[in-house]
Amino acid sequence: MRIAFLSDIHGNREALDACLAHTERRKADRLVFLGDLVGYGADPVYVVDRVREAMEKGALCILGNHDEAAARGVTTAMNDYARAALDWTFNTLDADARRFLQELPMRIEEDDRLYVHSEASAPLAWAYVTDVATAERSMRATSHRITFCGHVHKPQLYHMQPQRPPILFVPQARTPIPLIGNRKWLAVQGAVGQPRDQNPLAAYTIYDTDTNELSFHRVPYDIEAAAQKIHAASLPQILAARLFIGR
Repeated sequence: MRIAFLSDIHGNREALDACLAHTERRKADRLVFLGDLVGYGADPVYVVDRVREAMEKGALCILGNHDEAAARGVTTAMNDYARAALDWTFNTLDADARRFLQELPMRIEEDDRLYVHSEASAPLAWAYVTDVATAERSMRATSHRITFCGHVHKPQLYHMQPQRPPILFVPQARTPIPLIGNRKWLAVQGAVGQPRDQNPLAAYTIYDTDTNELSFHRVPYDIEAAAQKIHAASLPQILAARLFIGR
């Protein structure tokens, strides 16, 4: 089975549609959304609707911190432009869409895999995996062989052998990576809708359970259209500008 993992869509319709089309061309069998469907971008209603449609066909979806804030109102510390976007998103979504987001699970376990938005040791703390120390904390908190997460907006892959510290592997797009069975793995997704690794292309991964290989993908999309919608919604201009530079 070929599983496509998409994280941090952040209300970016153009990026989501491009990635979904790419998963079809790559013959993905199912979709897993790793949180932050909304926030920052100008199409939260469309994104929520597309994800709900996918879930009716067997897709899975995890709660992200922006989803939680958009569903309940901003209660955690966020910067001014994130807060402005979430306030706008909260008022743009109807009660049914907010209820859908609020009811998403924090984690899903499937075979030897764990799906979370942030990391495994304390999912509700919304901590970031940014180095080997935070990666080790996450991997040691679960017995699952592979953890898939998002939240950071930068593609990363860590692996750890028993009684040894993790090693960071910098993934290259379109190059299948064998996830050797005697190690633990932590696959940090890039962002579909707001990359922050100096690459503006949308990011997602495909894991093949038959070959035990993980592939990172980058997908071009209409950034100009997504940015213009942000301007039209009177959202903070930085949210449009950063799409062009992947930061």
